[in-house]
Amino acid sequence: MFNLEHLGLLGLFIGCLLSATVVPFSSDALYVGILLASKQPLACLVVGTAGNWIGGVITYFLGRLAKWEWIEKAFRVSHEKLEKQKPVIEKWGIWIALLSWIPFIGDVFVIALGFYRTPAVWTILLLLVGKFLRSAVWTLILL
Repeated sequence: MFNLEHLGLLGLFIGCLLSATVVPFSSDALYVGILLASKQPLACLVVGTAGNWIGGVITYFLGRLAKWEWIEKAFRVSHEKLEKQKPVIEKWGIWIALLSWIPFIGDVFVIALGFYRTPAVWTILLLLVGKFLRSAVWTLILL
């Protein structure tokens, strides 16, 4: 049976997952609220990271599968914005995945990484590192 803390962690997972995909909101306030309410820093770190990472992986693969028109409509990212990202992706490649935690533009980076077909395994691993660092910083600040 779930208690309130489990429901909070489930909500954290779902919220972090959705915020890293097509739902336009930042999971930071949710993460902070659940962290402070649950007083379970390790559980929040794991759950928040997992949700954000899985959402990022979904976004990455949607970028790989997408066409221009679909990206513009679903993610509200213009053709011009993705074109602007191309030189950055070509220069820095998979390392940009470490910046996926940045609110709003991080998701654009992830879409671009997928769209421009960076190596999936390395990109996904660096997404995990970036998402973990985001949650770790909030956890350390609030301990």
